[in-house]
Amino acid sequence: MATIANLTVKSDDSFEGNLATLTVSAPIAIIPNNRKTKDSEPDYRIVSRKNGFELGAGWKRFSQNTGAEYVSVSLSAPEFGTIYGNIANAPGDDPSKKVIIWNPPG
Repeated sequence: MATIANLTVKSDDSFEGNLATLTVSAPIAIIPNNRKTKDSEPDYRIVSRKNGFELGAGWKRFSQNTGAEYVSVSLSAPEFGTIYGNIANAPGDDPSKKVIIWNPPG
């Protein structure tokens, strides 16, 4: 498992941070999708904080093992293709800090 983003939880249920791979470093925001009208639509939109372009989406999910809620994300851009991951707690005890953990294709 590789951490590809460090995030800070904001008071409006959004996240801000930096997406970082070996070739990409970009400021991102993960914002609630307040226009959601169907269950199939994403719960979050992922946008570049640099230019406002949409990079992906996120869906609230529940762990089969623990029942805990988490966010599953998908990001796409020409620079890196498609990346799948999950938002998880960052190391340490700070509930305002999260990370995106990359889920490599299996």
